[in-house]
Amino acid sequence: MNIFYEEDGGFKVGNILADNTTSLQVENTHGKRSKIKSANVMLRFAQPGLAEFLAQAETVSADIDVDFLWESCPQEEFGFDILAQEYFGHVPTPVEAAGTLIRLHSSPMHFYKKGKGRYKSAPPDALKSALAGAEKKRQQAALQARYTEELTAFTLPADFTDKLDQILYKPDRNTLEVKAVEAACALTHLSTAHLLHRCGAIPSTHDYHFNRFLFENFPKGAGFPDASVSAYPELPHASVNAFSIDDATTTEIDDAFSLEQIANGNWRVGIHIAAPALGILPNTSIDEIAGQRLSTVYMPGNKITMLPENVVQAFTLCADKVCPALSLYLEVDATSFDILKSESCLESLHIAANLRHDTLEPLFNEATIASGKFDYNYANELTVLWNFANKLEALRGKSGENSPQQIDYNFYVENDHIKISNRLRGSPIDKVVSELMILVNSTWGKLLADNDVAGIYRTQTNGKVKMSTVSAPHQGLGVAQYMWSSSPLRRYVDLVNQRQIINLLRNETPVYEKNDIALFAILRDFDAAYTLYNDFQRQMERYWCLRWLLQEKVQQFEVTVLRENLVRLTEIPLVSRISSLPELPPNTQAILEIGEIDLLDLNFNARFISVVEATPA
Repeated sequence: MNIFYEEDGGFKVGNILADNTTSLQVENTHGKRSKIKSANVMLRFAQPGLAEFLAQAETVSADIDVDFLWESCPQEEFGFDILAQEYFGHVPTPVEAAGTLIRLHSSPMHFYKKGKGRYKSAPPDALKSALAGAEKKRQQAALQARYTEELTAFTLPADFTDKLDQILYKPDRNTLEVKAVEAACALTHLSTAHLLHRCGAIPSTHDYHFNRFLFENFPKGAGFPDASVSAYPELPHASVNAFSIDDATTTEIDDAFSLEQIANGNWRVGIHIAAPALGILPNTSIDEIAGQRLSTVYMPGNKITMLPENVVQAFTLCADKVCPALSLYLEVDATSFDILKSESCLESLHIAANLRHDTLEPLFNEATIASGKFDYNYANELTVLWNFANKLEALRGKSGENSPQQIDYNFYVENDHIKISNRLRGSPIDKVVSELMILVNSTWGKLLADNDVAGIYRTQTNGKVKMSTVSAPHQGLGVAQYMWSSSPLRRYVDLVNQRQIINLLRNETPVYEKNDIALFAILRDFDAAYTLYNDFQRQMERYWCLRWLLQEKVQQFEVTVLRENLVRLTEIPLVSRISSLPELPPNTQAILEIGEIDLLDLNFNARFISVVEATPA
């Protein structure tokens, strides 16, 4: 005797070897023996044979019209054998009964299973809804398959055009588009970015990275709503003319300098900082904008400013303008360059010139200073400030350091052409600006601390730099306290600190009290944003370094081994791991051959060629 039984959600046939009432010992068509429960047996039959029975039952099932079967079934719960008799109009054969059961089991939308061989018909509304859902899934599956087929042929589906940012930067794996992309990636062995690039969806590799940053950090776009600055009282006019020193691309000019000789022969050095805090009052719309952005975002060839252009222009220390400024004046001994006294004030200041690094560097450098060549504008002022800067460096305990000079790199992008230049850190221009900025930031930090006025400081202990609302030493700079207050057009922390300084100078109640929750929130948010912006800047500098290799058609280049297989290129600030590099000691110079450059993954392949032989002394 043979049986037709249910097991593991499907139907099988077998020959009975032993009947133990509650269980059976059966052998299937492949000769495998198993023990099954008697309750799982749906039918017993003698003919046809096992193999023929299942095939014939499947044929019968396929010929049954499921809709007619549903219409034929009773409203109450029923057994498959009863429905089979109703459908066929006679007592069904074992094959017909099995075919009916298979059809019932395979149509869960039409028939709800209630037990072994027992079902109940779905209500009309529920069936209609289920069928509509099934049709929708079928259409979606067909659409997904079409998307995948187009993508694997490197054609971008038309429906993807307005969803590219979401697919690239925040893919939702429940959407058809992302499912199709993942399927196509598996078939083509490409990443999402590379696949869509092959499909023409990423015409610009630069914009791919830039748009990701905007998508994640400026979802409403980098533009500004309309905003204006508040009016502020007229300020006393300074008697000096100031000049700034900045990179050629700088538009947010925060700082300037002045120099005059006073009656006793000493120098009066002025450090002047733009004063946007006068017109950007707390809790105004423009303050909210600055407080959300927290800093200007820099990248080669572009930037996203913290403040709208009209606000920047109202306060930037631009040449031939009279600008509001927060100034620090220092009386400096003409011989020893010691600081004899200092004072801070708010004033209206005339900016006589904006000196730029690219034109000033050939005139004001260590060679021209050593040769006494001072035949250019502001030569006398710059020389005095240079001597003063050397004194300030010595007072910080930093002069005469034996550590090698670091190189700063400048990136200039014009018409998609990249130029990378370098300048030794500690050059006369760099030293004058950096030392005077350290001086003003440490002086105003001390001013707030001495008067018990809250501020946001930069501190360093045991090599770790952090932001703090408590005044503490900055060991790396060698100062007792240090705060950011010299770039209020570009950093929100500087703007906040400037408010506190102005309140103190005017004998007004500070905007932020000690332990103010708002001050802690600003510190936290700024620290996170500044880290993120710096990471993005480094990412885009890496992108343009790779573009430079392509632009200059570099085939071989020299590198310095940093550690293990990590190297830094000699000409540009590009660091990478080279798998083919043999084991070499740090600081070894080597020659590599450039391979494939990937502007989407921001990586490149290179092959080790040789070690650069050291030049004999």
